[in-house]
Amino acid sequence: MVQDEKKPPHKGAGHRRRLRDRFLQSGLDGFHDYEVIELLLTLATPRKDCKDAAKAAMTRFKSFQGVLDAAPEDLCQVPGIGPTTLFGIKLVPAVCQRYLKQQLEGKTALANSKALFDYLDHTLRDRKRECFMAIYLDAKNRVIADEILFVGTVTASAVYPREVVKAALAHTAAAVIFAHNHPSGDPTPSPDDMAITRRLVQACSLMGITVHEHLIVGAEGYYSFADHGHMARIKREASESDS
Repeated sequence: MVQDEKKPPHKGAGHRRRLRDRFLQSGLDGFHDYEVIELLLTLATPRKDCKDAAKAAMTRFKSFQGVLDAAPEDLCQVPGIGPTTLFGIKLVPAVCQRYLKQQLEGKTALANSKALFDYLDHTLRDRKRECFMAIYLDAKNRVIADEILFVGTVTASAVYPREVVKAALAHTAAAVIFAHNHPSGDPTPSPDDMAITRRLVQACSLMGITVHEHLIVGAEGYYSFADHGHMARIKREASESDS
């Protein structure tokens, strides 16, 4: 009986094993960005060298972040990447987002600012269109839920206070934190940002809902309306106008 011949190891099999061993021993310390992309590609590519595809993706999309944010149809234009092999590239950011969200859920958002900023940074920072998000809190300021309510263009998002209040009431929220991104990267608030924040505070106040914060997230950092004193001033102005 003729024994089946074993298939020879594919090109790069030893290199792939060494990459995985390095990661298990010391995490991603010392890894080049293309090597991280290579590792992600190996998750759905059992018998293929992924180094060339990883380098080609880095060249096409200019950065590690660019590769992770690239649309699936654009990734499939890179030689060596297809609908199956891009699985790891899309899986890991989604897993990170869920992990950061669960770090926040059920906790007091105002006492866990780092978890809040980490989640918003991952969720909003690199979006190409301006997105407006609400984080709903219960009476003890614990996170109930969050959702993106409005998606606009690269420069503005149409935010409707009536819809915001309706959504907050649907979640039986006692308080809210608002956030949106600036695709330009600069988190400095515009006059429109100031105006819509004032309208939102007034609309929520009428329904007994407290607005604790409005955060603007950009590639250059974030801007806190509360830290800069705007929330206190807006609330004071709202109470004075009611009296």
